Amino acid sequence: MAVREQGARRQGGNAGGAGRSIPGVRLVVAALCLLAVACTAIYRNHGYVPAEDELAQIKVGVDTRETVAEKIGRPSAEGLLNDQGWYYVQSRFKTVGPRQPEEIERQVLAVTFSDRGTVENIARYGLEDGRVIEISRRVTETNVKGVGFIRQLLSNFGQIRLDQLVND
Repeated sequence: MAVREQGARRQGGNAGGAGRSIPGVRLVVAALCLLAVACTAIYRNHGYVPAEDELAQIKVGVDTRETVAEKIGRPSAEGLLNDQGWYYVQSRFKTVGPRQPEEIERQVLAVTFSDRGTVENIARYGLEDGRVIEISRRVTETNVKGVGFIRQLLSNFGQIRLDQLVND
């Protein structure tokens, strides 16, 4: 009888040994899944730029500040020096794991107004290699007002770090 008990213990012991390796495999699989999820890119959007179909509602030379505000909303930025334009700004950031967020896309929509208060120009700008790139433009005159502001707006993003703003 003692021989049978030892044989049963051995068989049970082998089955128990095989059972112990399954939790180890589960742990490795769970760790790999966690690692894969931690390295997944997270995208965030900041700001607002109206879509082309919304902009199609605005008529150059006809619409005023009030009608533009009704059709596409008010912007987050207006002309600082001369109040001649409205600037809609949108940025898209990508974050992977513990790394710093990286700005991967930026758009600025500039709506400028004439002295009469009607829409004079609608231009959409993008950022490529730190330069202002015009994506689309609808103009009634050749002069685009406020380009200096747009250039400053696009070039300053990403240049200021949090530690520069906080005094120790």
